[in-house]
Amino acid sequence: MLKSFFTPTERPRIVRQGKAHLQAGVNGNFVVQFSASGLTSFAGLELVRRFLRRLDFSKRLRGHLSNSDPAGDYGSVAIVRLLLGMMMVGARRLWHVRHLVGDPVIARFCGLRVLPGDRTLSRWLGRCSARVRAALQTFNGEVVAEALRPLNLRRVTIDVDGTVVSTGLQVERAFRGFNPHHRKVKSYYPILAHVAQTGHVLRVRNRAGNVHDGKASPPFLRDLFAQVGRDLGRRVRIEMRLDGAFFRPEIVAWLATRAEYAIKVPFYPWLGLKPLVQRRRRWTRIASDLEAFEAQVEVPTWRRTLRVAIYRRKVQHQSPKNFQLDRFNPDDGHWEYSAITSNKTLGLKALWNFMGGRGAQEKVLAQLKNGYAFDTVPTRRFAANSTWQIRSVLAHNLITSFQLATQPQPRRRSLKRTALHVLRSIHTLRYELLGRAGILTRPEGRAVLTLAPNLPTRKLFERIAEKLASVA
Repeated sequence: MLKSFFTPTERPRIVRQGKAHLQAGVNGNFVVQFSASGLTSFAGLELVRRFLRRLDFSKRLRGHLSNSDPAGDYGSVAIVRLLLGMMMVGARRLWHVRHLVGDPVIARFCGLRVLPGDRTLSRWLGRCSARVRAALQTFNGEVVAEALRPLNLRRVTIDVDGTVVSTGLQVERAFRGFNPHHRKVKSYYPILAHVAQTGHVLRVRNRAGNVHDGKASPPFLRDLFAQVGRDLGRRVRIEMRLDGAFFRPEIVAWLATRAEYAIKVPFYPWLGLKPLVQRRRRWTRIASDLEAFEAQVEVPTWRRTLRVAIYRRKVQHQSPKNFQLDRFNPDDGHWEYSAITSNKTLGLKALWNFMGGRGAQEKVLAQLKNGYAFDTVPTRRFAANSTWQIRSVLAHNLITSFQLATQPQPRRRSLKRTALHVLRSIHTLRYELLGRAGILTRPEGRAVLTLAPNLPTRKLFERIAEKLASVA
């Protein structure tokens, strides 16, 4: 156990100094040397390792993979830990593992004396069958459930949406589909379920790039609800927030008996929303630039009557040509329209704020892609790429749980149902915590990790280490 991070030093006194003492001369280049003396670039990863040990991570993961272990020369648990460590410190390609060779903290984190090569990692990912991915999904759900249970939530707000991952031309099951920025590029279209209260990702499923978000989502939703009932209990109420792609009769009918929902409503001509807006003379003012009204909309083909709230927001610019299919041409300003259907008993203002909370999922998706290499396509095989996405989500969830367990800072409650705690992005954590340089020595046979005597870093490390020790 690494007991101390710093050599004892006195707390520096703040003394005003002259300008001559503030600058140092730089007259030449350093002589660069490479040594195997225990230097590390990721000292903060030791704290995450302690957190994983508290979760009994390796033993539990080994139990989930017992019936479908794709291990080769290297154990699957060690491979998983190595991939997680790579994503946490910023690696985006399998061959980036070559630049981690010789780092003692990385080797300690994954429990290996010799790190595997990138081809070994690629072959291991390719051996991950559907059974292996199902086991990893179950384990990921348990990690999220352990973070949610202490919060004693009466209801869990879940945002479900798909996202585009561009691929190469020869990647298995990659097709041209919904890819607004690169229309001719083949892609995957994975779907994710995001927990609004904590920022965890409950579930992920990779899909071909030519699927429709709404048509292909029922199997994912069924597995999601089964997971929530198994891990959190049947008494937890579920709230769903979905975009317009999920406005389909089978999804609305299925959710109506299982959860509270709010779904964006597209302005399809057969819904008759445009005539409702054109005939409307009195709107309820919600904010200085936002007005709304509510209507009961009968959908004969669905054999259902929906409660629909229609909103318009005043903007200072004129809408671009064909904006919203040129459905409106008001003569009293410029407006942007939207509609929401819901079975929740919320007023117009509360429903607007509740639906606006979906924006937090977009930030999580952006962090997954930019911070945890979710948008990386490491191989040409669909199974391997799908397993990589699950690893990315698991790395995000572990870092989120790590923050909730060690440095939770409550946020003020909001009608938007966003995160209950202040969470740092992975980029900030790498700068403040994970990517700190250090040296690992063994005086008298005891491992000691020494960092530079930076006071903010010392306080942060010691506070987290003390927190992990107190709940061990």
